Amino acid sequence: MNDQFDYIDKKILSKLRIDARKPYSKIAEELKVSNSLIHQRIKKLTKEGIIKNAEFILDENSLGYKTKSYTGIRLKEARFAKSVMQELEKIEEIVECNFVSGNYAIFILIFARDNGHLQKIIYDKVHFINGVAGTDTFICFDTCFKRNIPIE
Repeated sequence: MNDQFDYIDKKILSKLRIDARKPYSKIAEELKVSNSLIHQRIKKLTKEGIIKNAEFILDENSLGYKTKSYTGIRLKEARFAKSVMQELEKIEEIVECNFVSGNYAIFILIFARDNGHLQKIIYDKVHFINGVAGTDTFICFDTCFKRNIPIE
């Protein structure tokens, strides 16, 4: 991790990594520092772009999205990458889009209500984007774990 972070910064990030909603006063109490110090440090980390957003993680399954898939997208030509990604962003079921190396130019994460819904997203939306040459979809059976990068 960057040398500009001291012990307190690392400890704060470690606490927030586990629970982003943890009250600053509780973090201060656990680290045996003042509440204002925690506020100042979190403000600094946010300003520097280390902390980008505190957000809720929604349970897709509970919301009716039973099918999770990763889809690799091949492009007709590399020049289509930016415009294809802009169009993919308009499809709400696509929650992540990555520009990658290898057989695919773009890899996306899709949540769908079921396999039929997934098929409609891919064939009626993704394949109609100008510049898309083809796709390969990998259905995810289960997410074993998910976490942030380590704070060292």
